[in-house]
Amino acid sequence: MRNRLIKTFVAIATCCLVLASASPSLAQWQERYPSRDYGYERRDYVERLIRQAENRSDQFARMLEQSRYRGGLLERIFSIDDRTSALTARAHDLESQLNVVADLSQDGNSYELRSRIANVLSVAQDIDNTMRYSRVSYGVERQWSMLRSDLNRLARVFDLRPVS
Repeated sequence: MRNRLIKTFVAIATCCLVLASASPSLAQWQERYPSRDYGYERRDYVERLIRQAENRSDQFARMLEQSRYRGGLLERIFSIDDRTSALTARAHDLESQLNVVADLSQDGNSYELRSRIANVLSVAQDIDNTMRYSRVSYGVERQWSMLRSDLNRLARVFDLRPVS
């Protein structure tokens, strides 16, 4: 009788221990991947991500523009900044497309929004490929890294391919 009572107690304690250890991992998963239903929380999360990406794209384009005009005499003579000017043009394109996405996010049409975000990610991939081979300042690289991170979060929410 006593042996059976101890075995039951150990079994219950083991179950409680397993459930207690699984609970924090479930909370971490939910924090990392917000709910995918089209409820109120998801909409707020997406709008916040879009706003943040829009602000960072504005800063990124501004920083690229400033670094382009700070180029030295040697860069102007040998026109090394041709790649930087193309990068600046793509950054302004990304900025304008994110402005359209921000306007669309207020309407709530998720299919058109997903399509526009796919276009934004395509432009961002072009910028990322150019950034790999361009000489830009540390601040510009850091700003791009933060913007790319925001865009990748948006890609995860809409099940799109992230910027690599």
